Amino acid sequence: MRIRILESAIGDLEAGSDFYNRQEEGVGDYFQDCLFSDIDSLVLYGGIHRQLFGFHRLLSRRFPYAIYYRIEGDVVIVYRVLDCRRDPQRLRRSLGNE
Repeated sequence: MRIRILESAIGDLEAGSDFYNRQEEGVGDYFQDCLFSDIDSLVLYGGIHRQLFGFHRLLSRRFPYAIYYRIEGDVVIVYRVLDCRRDPQRLRRSLGNE
């Protein structure tokens, strides 16, 4: 499988990285490394995750974030990377735009 990351997900990753860098310098880079590692795992494990709001949802191993994706043919399309600590209705609205 191939992976395609949409601009909306890239923006989510940048916002998360900025948040963690404000907490302590360098943690944002670690955040991005961990989340991209999780996304890379979709090459092997794409499609096995629980579906929520019409998307497959992969929970990050190190941070309270979820990766929302769909599979089209042999391509895993990552739509959003969202903070799980937010209100579920807000998450649903964020995904409803996709």
